[in-house]
Amino acid sequence: MAYPDDLLSEQEHVVVHNHPHFKMLIFPTLALLVTVGAGTWGAILAKDATAPWNSVGLIAIGVVALVLVVWLFLAPLVRWRTTHFIVTTDRLIAREGVLKRTGIDIPMGRINSVQFEHGLLDRIFGCGTLIIESASDEPLRFEDIPHVEKVHTVIYREVNDNPHDDYRPGAQQTTPLPPQGGHPPRGERRR
Repeated sequence: MAYPDDLLSEQEHVVVHNHPHFKMLIFPTLALLVTVGAGTWGAILAKDATAPWNSVGLIAIGVVALVLVVWLFLAPLVRWRTTHFIVTTDRLIAREGVLKRTGIDIPMGRINSVQFEHGLLDRIFGCGTLIIESASDEPLRFEDIPHVEKVHTVIYREVNDNPHDDYRPGAQQTTPLPPQGGHPPRGERRR
């Protein structure tokens, strides 16, 4: 079974499965380009040095460049790839990490409110922060969620699984519920 299908119980289905937005990889990618450019420039300078120092310089530049690429690019790339935000029909699942793996599952019935926020840069990239308020003390913040408004709506629909909800595609239209309190609908009041 593929991830996250091996986490699901019977009759549970994945509704949304996202990694954080790729915007979190912009600075690591810039760091990679700067490191490769500086390493190439340093290698050209070290190549022109005298006999034993040209080899020492090339090795030193190669080691420093490798450490910088692993630390500034590969680590954030692996972190991005191993971070999952999943909404199922029964719960919300968040997992992250490689060596130290952390996760949280929130049953849909325990979610009290769902909010989102996104600034100008987030709106340009089409992502944002999702804020889930549940039975815990502090609201949980999930940053860099792609299409945060759509995910917000999906979670809201899953939490408020109302049989009279008109959102479900293909669902039969039901007659509207009678108004509460015994008053006739507005259009049928006596004049």
